[in-house]
Amino acid sequence: MAMLAPTRSRTGSGPCRWIHLVVWNFRRVLIITRREVVDMFRDWRIVIPTLILTILFPYVANWGAVRMLSWLNQYGAELIGERLIPFLLMVVGFFPSSFSLIIALESFVGEKERRSLEPLLATPLTDTQLYIGKMLSSTVPPLLGSFIGIAVYLFGVNRSIHWSAPTLLLIQILLLTAIQALVMVAGAVVVSSQSTSVRAANLLASFIIIPMSFLIQAEAIVMFWGSYDVLWLFIVGLAVVLVLLVRMGIHTFNREELLGRELDEINLSVTVKNWIRLTLARNANGQRRSAWQWYRHEVLESIWRLRLELLVLIVAMVAAYYVGVHCADVYRIPPELFHFHDLTPRFQDALTRLGLSGTTGILLIMGQNVRVLVVASLLAVFSFGVLLTIILMAPMAIVGFLVTQMLGAGIDPMVTFAALIPHSILEIPAAVVAGAAALRLGAIIISPPPNKTLGQSWLEALADATRLWLTFVLPVLLLAAIVEINVTPHIVVWLVGSE
Repeated sequence: MAMLAPTRSRTGSGPCRWIHLVVWNFRRVLIITRREVVDMFRDWRIVIPTLILTILFPYVANWGAVRMLSWLNQYGAELIGERLIPFLLMVVGFFPSSFSLIIALESFVGEKERRSLEPLLATPLTDTQLYIGKMLSSTVPPLLGSFIGIAVYLFGVNRSIHWSAPTLLLIQILLLTAIQALVMVAGAVVVSSQSTSVRAANLLASFIIIPMSFLIQAEAIVMFWGSYDVLWLFIVGLAVVLVLLVRMGIHTFNREELLGRELDEINLSVTVKNWIRLTLARNANGQRRSAWQWYRHEVLESIWRLRLELLVLIVAMVAAYYVGVHCADVYRIPPELFHFHDLTPRFQDALTRLGLSGTTGILLIMGQNVRVLVVASLLAVFSFGVLLTIILMAPMAIVGFLVTQMLGAGIDPMVTFAALIPHSILEIPAAVVAGAAALRLGAIIISPPPNKTLGQSWLEALADATRLWLTFVLPVLLLAAIVEINVTPHIVVWLVGSE
């Protein structure tokens, strides 16, 4: 039992203690990593095909690059050929690292099918040590193959066309290769720990392969465009995703559930009934409550529980406003474009042609607002809330941009934007509350509450979001649309006429 934790005499105090704890935990992580890597290298069915592909693919890429470069030079397209060589360097590094996905997918569920998982889980290692050890063991061999492939490719290209990779570009490619492999492994280990069979894990692998394929296409555009500095943004973004996936994996990893889960079963009828029950939030004690008591207890308290998410969104929107102000200082609009003479007839004609009047206009505006918030909420689930935050930040950045431009043109922006205030004071709170509920849906995937499964926590958050939509967001958006159709146009005409 003395090996379960470092003793006080060895740990000391202060920074030395923390360094010792990190080293001690890393050594225990390496126990799992060493075991898995040694077993992997003992299996010739894994080593030999991987080694052949690792060496053969760079050779083929080198041969193709030389032939393509000579063919493009005949037509004066040397620039395309020069951009092709670094792109193939990135592909050569990514190809062997993609094997890590296959290894990681069966890291837990494969051992469960081979009946070797119970002894592994019986070790005194913590869940975090076990999880990170499995993750590193799935990454090291393919990543080693990637670096060998990059070296073979660089050697071949240097011998054939005397091309050497710039040091900074080579560092970017190596970091990008490593971080992409770690992201794929982190996602695959999460899938493996939550699956009951290797077949189910392989089916769920599409949720990792498809986003990574889109990422490679985006990187290809950057590489062919020659904007290599943008690769740093990819590296930083992938590092953030890696931290989120590792955090999610550690929080959702549970030894007892991993051993006890025998079959993945989805009972839609029970799930829907629980969702409706949680949304209605009926009193478990059976006591009657008035409509106001129910609204105050269930709706207002739901908003209060979202106070952290609301704060995050408000801070992000304020920051977006100042980003717009900064962009306005850089990209100036000629003042003569802010010429509002004879705007009233055109404005009224535009409203008529677009159908923005009466009940039809109210439904169109409300439908547009609802559609944007629904799409943003769905994107929040798949992006851990990042895309939703960006969508809500965009209008504030535009406002900051236009306000600064108007001030530069000698126009009082408060007079101009006064027409937007009546419906904005309704739309913005509704959008922020809907965004906060969606942000919580994405955040729960990363860090579910303690003593609850991921499914239970997410279903409760979905019920809270549904309740807020039905009792707050939709009614407020409807009222904002009524104000925007019946009040805002008259204020605009009055302000323009006064100008």
